Amino acid sequence: MYKISHLENGLENIDGFYFGGVNSGFKDGANDLGFIRSNEPFDVSAVFTSNKFRAAPIRHFLNYPKNFKTNFILLNSKNANAMTGKEGVDDINWLFEKLNNITLLTNPIMSSTGVIGYRLKKEQIANSFSKFDLNSKDNNGVVSAIMTTDSFAKYTAYKVSLENGESFCVAGICKGAGMINPAMATMLCYILTDANVPKDDMDAALNESVDESFNCVSVDGDTSTNDTVMLLTSRKTKAYNKKAFSEVVKKITKELALMLVKDGEGATKVVEFEILNAFNDDEARCVAKALANSLLVKTAIFGQDPNWGRIASTIGASGVTCNEDSLVIKYDDVLIYDKNNKELDKIREEKAHEVMKKSSYKISCDLGVGDAKFSAYGCDLGHKYVTINADYRS
Repeated sequence: MYKISHLENGLENIDGFYFGGVNSGFKDGANDLGFIRSNEPFDVSAVFTSNKFRAAPIRHFLNYPKNFKTNFILLNSKNANAMTGKEGVDDINWLFEKLNNITLLTNPIMSSTGVIGYRLKKEQIANSFSKFDLNSKDNNGVVSAIMTTDSFAKYTAYKVSLENGESFCVAGICKGAGMINPAMATMLCYILTDANVPKDDMDAALNESVDESFNCVSVDGDTSTNDTVMLLTSRKTKAYNKKAFSEVVKKITKELALMLVKDGEGATKVVEFEILNAFNDDEARCVAKALANSLLVKTAIFGQDPNWGRIASTIGASGVTCNEDSLVIKYDDVLIYDKNNKELDKIREEKAHEVMKKSSYKISCDLGVGDAKFSAYGCDLGHKYVTINADYRS
């Protein structure tokens, strides 16, 4: 048996790690450069973007041997260091040579977010290293360093208390508001723990949790070059329970993933797309993601228009096994379509419209052709999204 308790202050609960952020001049006053470090090298599990044009920090990471340990992660916003070729990786190595003069590095890692296609201003970044307090435990400082169009800081933490009196903590931070697509969702995420977790269990817990969380969310259907989720452990507590650890990692990734959707650029609604009785698991996942990505569905959600035709059309276009006579669509508990109710009468339309006024609700689609189910999560798409992304580089 074990007990899971929510904690305030995010990463600050994790023993054995230090972290913080500074302003290096790329943002107006806010932090744009951060770090996560430990006195001892730690294991790191990672999942990266499915985009074929992986950014330089990811390619730099993958140059290390399998199961390497590190003691330092450098984080930056405003520049993705993507599509920068070999020079982008060389810039990272140059930065770590400079940083090594301040603190001893073991297989250092870099994570970046921002605009694609520009070389790092490495001298400006290097000149800011002296601002780091390498012994700080500043959750808000490191979270702000990775924020771009995010409207709020995204972090959460939990303590696991075991029957024998031992305990360990797990905490996560992430950033993301635009370019969010369920293909290893577009964001940076770092999960820290002091549990005595074996490396194989870290890998398994991370992959399973990402598949059930970040891979189930969408803001705009675009998959970035820089998607990164990392799980790090200091093993300072010597406490561990495999079932509890897996459960809390899933809890954290799901929480952070839903924060991404809630903070979708210009978003006003969070919608669960629940697929029931699909032919198989793959088809349930396929159609849920298709609905979460559909621009026509997203704009209807923004306009609070219960246009079930957009839902049905997206289901049919996804290529899954389906039949209009077995299909049932509901907005929360309001029946919007079945074989006996193919026309939206005024009463049901008004009830569905009331559901769509809420900040969060569920669109349930029962395909009636099997017993598989899956849920994806998305948001609406409105005028503000266009405004933000039309001016992104400025």
